[in-house]
Amino acid sequence: MIDRDAVRANAKYLRRVRPIDPEEICEYVEGSPHPAVVRRTLREEAFDLGLVERADGTFVPVDDDPIRPPGWRPESFPEDYASALEDFLAERYGANWHGGESGDRLRETIRRLKADYYHGNDVEYDAEAAAGYAIYHLPDYYATVGYVLDDLAERGLLPRTLRVLDVGAGTGGPALGLHDYLPDDALVEYHAVEPSAASDALRALLSGTRTNFRPAVHRTTAEAFEPSEVADEWDLVLFANVLSELDDPVAVVDRYLDAVADDGSLVAVAPADLNTSTGLREVERAVAPPDSGAAVYSPTLRLWPGRAPSDRGWSFDVKPDLDVPRFQRRLDEGGDDEPGTFVNVDVQYSYAILRRDGARRFDVRADPGRHAAMAEMERHVTERIDLLAVKLSCDLSEGGNPLFKVGDGSEAIEHYAVLTRESGLNEALRRAPYGAVLAFENALCLWNDDEGAYNLVVDGETVVDVVAA
Repeated sequence: MIDRDAVRANAKYLRRVRPIDPEEICEYVEGSPHPAVVRRTLREEAFDLGLVERADGTFVPVDDDPIRPPGWRPESFPEDYASALEDFLAERYGANWHGGESGDRLRETIRRLKADYYHGNDVEYDAEAAAGYAIYHLPDYYATVGYVLDDLAERGLLPRTLRVLDVGAGTGGPALGLHDYLPDDALVEYHAVEPSAASDALRALLSGTRTNFRPAVHRTTAEAFEPSEVADEWDLVLFANVLSELDDPVAVVDRYLDAVADDGSLVAVAPADLNTSTGLREVERAVAPPDSGAAVYSPTLRLWPGRAPSDRGWSFDVKPDLDVPRFQRRLDEGGDDEPGTFVNVDVQYSYAILRRDGARRFDVRADPGRHAAMAEMERHVTERIDLLAVKLSCDLSEGGNPLFKVGDGSEAIEHYAVLTRESGLNEALRRAPYGAVLAFENALCLWNDDEGAYNLVVDGETVVDVVAA
């Protein structure tokens, strides 16, 4: 039995002097334990000691600088993870997992999952459903999480020492994306909560993570898990593509929000389809009402203090598609369905980031003496107005005049900015990224009876500027 207190004491002293070498520490610990035992002990104590292990086997203090955006733009699902998934499938079904009876069962499973998902039916994740889910969703979920984390990293709000709780972790797409998004010198204590057979695939895929990313999987439900029994507080709590599967998502998210550190974040992600996307907004609005202890950090900023949106809230971002991974292509080519039935590389998602410290991605607020509020837009129909708004979609027009969903955090009815005549004065509407705050001058407000929404017409007389992006 190694004297942990002695190892800790020596590590605390040496960290101020030089890199910590397990072969040196073993000489100062009673019984002269083997360096491998000291190394294992240092790894187990690393998070509390604030130490990262280097490639040469020594330990050094973790950098105090926060994580900055790494330029996350994945073009494909990493080959190492693809191979690990295929190894997992081969262990379950044999080397020809994508062919014969096993391939037929997996294709039928994915068809059923897609149908249940579309109709909002409950899904039981047995071993076969978990395998189908991994095949179909690992790539897009992997890519999505990094794009969302950019919102925090750009403001220096991702610490390099990070305690993460991934609730409803599934087969591991978000976990792998998080792992690859963070730098090698980040010190991460990662805990996944996953009650289903998906946890088997999750463990297999997490087995290849780097030394300073320490994973643990808890096979239990979100409702039964108690965050405080593992850690007093969490720097990042992640609900990725799971809210729609909870019986009472508001109650669950509200409880986990209490476990977030004062300077930490709760991140919720959902697919871009209508039901899951608007369901996410309902949860966001319920757990972070105006003047509460939680604030919406992004993307649906409240630009009017004391007000909150109550429209349908369907808002999502779109990023470039990934290359088709080998495991999806193999399954797709092995059946008689229409080509592409079992391929899923679209990166389209809705998300919300909540903070307990009141921080907002952009500290911008509307001026009631200058800006029209969307909550009062009925007063301005057929008038030209000035307003502030957040860009909340890509171009939705499908070939007509460019059309973008916008919001200011007060809207009860959906608002869309329609670009009827682009100029150098208003091109910011089209060019600005999702989540940017825009200032509109001289936009024409019209009511769209067919859609039951307000249109803000941006024409040659309208000026649009980026206030924050």
